[in-house]
Amino acid sequence: MPPVLIEPIRILGHNPSEVELSLLREDLIPSPVSGNKFRKLRYNYQHFRSEGFRSMVSFGGAHSNHIDSLACLGKITDIPTVGIIRGEELASKPLNPTLAKAKESGMKLYFVSRTAYRQKEASDEIRKILLQYPGHFLIPEGGTNQLAVKGCEEILGIHTREFTHICCATGTGGTLAGLIKSSANDQQVIGFSALKGTFQTEEIVKYTDKVNFEITDQACLGGYAKMDRSLIVFMNQLKEQTNIGLDPIYTGKMMMGLMGRIRDGHFPKNSRILAVHTGGLQGIPAMNQILIKKQLPLIR
Repeated sequence: MPPVLIEPIRILGHNPSEVELSLLREDLIPSPVSGNKFRKLRYNYQHFRSEGFRSMVSFGGAHSNHIDSLACLGKITDIPTVGIIRGEELASKPLNPTLAKAKESGMKLYFVSRTAYRQKEASDEIRKILLQYPGHFLIPEGGTNQLAVKGCEEILGIHTREFTHICCATGTGGTLAGLIKSSANDQQVIGFSALKGTFQTEEIVKYTDKVNFEITDQACLGGYAKMDRSLIVFMNQLKEQTNIGLDPIYTGKMMMGLMGRIRDGHFPKNSRILAVHTGGLQGIPAMNQILIKKQLPLIR
């Protein structure tokens, strides 16, 4: 198992409930595929090998950590990988750093319409792509399936039992589902949605009947990959004080939302909070390209 590193974090600003905050550094897993993607892909890779599949196929957006990690896994294990990417308009544009890296790692990229992407395998467009890869192993968008949740259950253990609250960014809900399943019944798990809405609950109940969790979109800034000056300033301030980098899609929003809750006295007095750093720093170069266009500060 990967080594465990938990770092205490000094809370920025008012702390009326005198809570303690620590960060579980999943981003430092010593593997080319790190963070929650290491957890999500671990058992999927074992299943791929044991069942004799010939290629891995999955879905993602232009800045997808999952696509980046799957391409990396394919490169280091010599497995053919295929990425079905949301947005046919991207096919005629220069690849951003995330997609360029995936392509350099050997992943075959297909850009499909947003309608086809929503329909997934029900779309004729996507079915035609899949027919080109007999014996493929299809992994859902974001990597979330039963095998991924099993891997994410291993994030928590004896080393996290002392904490009263577990906090994590959530996209498709797979990592959060694993945390909920392996949390103690007296721990509260909080998911900070990277997207508008808390629809991840519908996914989570497929994997666990535990109810010691909540999901909030209070820090999503209006939707997936939405950024503003306050987020970037917060991330850079935290980086300056702790030397810990965050990404603006997931962990940056989680930590900003969490700090806000602490300042507002949301947590009971003397709570011990553990936030999970799920990685995703590979997307920062592409995000900085967008920030330049928006004339916003760059992520340091």
